[in-house]
Amino acid sequence: MMQADVPIDKYEYYEERFDERAGGKVLTKSGANHKPKKTRGQILADLTDDTSDVDLSFHTTYKPSRHEEGWLLSSLQSLYDEGLITDVLSLVKGGKEASVYLCEAHPATGLGLLAAKVYRPRMFRNLRNDAMYRQGREVLTSQGRPAGKQAGTIARAIRNQTVFGQQAAHTSWLMHEYTALERLYEAGAAVPRPVGASDNAILMSYHGDERMAAPTLNTVDLEPGEAEALFQEVLRNVDLMLQYDLIHGDLSAYNILYWEGEITMIDFPQVVNLRTNEKARTILQRDIRRTCEYFAQHGVVGDPDAIADQFWRRYVAELDAEDLAADLSRLELALADLEVETVGGAGSSVQDSKEIARRLGSTK
Repeated sequence: MMQADVPIDKYEYYEERFDERAGGKVLTKSGANHKPKKTRGQILADLTDDTSDVDLSFHTTYKPSRHEEGWLLSSLQSLYDEGLITDVLSLVKGGKEASVYLCEAHPATGLGLLAAKVYRPRMFRNLRNDAMYRQGREVLTSQGRPAGKQAGTIARAIRNQTVFGQQAAHTSWLMHEYTALERLYEAGAAVPRPVGASDNAILMSYHGDERMAAPTLNTVDLEPGEAEALFQEVLRNVDLMLQYDLIHGDLSAYNILYWEGEITMIDFPQVVNLRTNEKARTILQRDIRRTCEYFAQHGVVGDPDAIADQFWRRYVAELDAEDLAADLSRLELALADLEVETVGGAGSSVQDSKEIARRLGSTK
């Protein structure tokens, strides 16, 4: 959208359309005035998600713009009501899909600062290629649970892009990020600690200090010898995610924070299910390739195809039918040996049977 060769944000464009000079009426292309059935405020709210006329008890140190204020505060209101945050201090990072804000944590949380990731208004209407990530994922409710018997109806509404379907896609997308953070944080992954969620925001641990937020890895000049250890830490986290059947889906140095020698992986809305997504292997290979490309700039040698293949074989690859038959035969022999060998001499057979059982289990 252009005007006088200057790019205009779509929200600014809609604001201009309903400028005071239009007298609260919609100005059509022909220049004729048309009295809308909805009020000026209602139409503007519909178009831009502006809810600045909503009476909110939540007042902040950070002063958002007029059309940012409504959706920002309404997104964070429930987190304020729940006693998780007491103030919004500053904008950490703006983005097309979401903006991150530095918040003052409520003392009851035991934390000082928190980060609130607030999704941009209606951004879910414009997601590109989101079907690739949603493929094989369950539809989640606002409680982070599968939709159950209503899943088919909701999925159909999402495909048809009804108003209900758009909201359901929004909720499911956000909750996949939140629940992934919950699982990974509990498992010991280098991810933010999730603290709470609203219909349009995720509240999590803040990385950085009051003066500056942790920068993304792509902006950092690493010390000599530091890159190799960080590379291995990224791979440790990829491995840990795969243990929970998860693939980041957009992993790169742009989605890894760096602070005081440690990394934190962020941005998980597009997280992919390793078992049910048909593109899982391709997405995993892309994550590994981007990671290797960044660390190669810092002298770390890594073969992305070999690393991705190793991960895939470890967690997904099925055994060849002939190998499977051979393993079954070995297992039968090992079990037969146990019947005649003494306890002291059965170690080898026991080890064989455990290894075969492990391999067989990996094919389930």
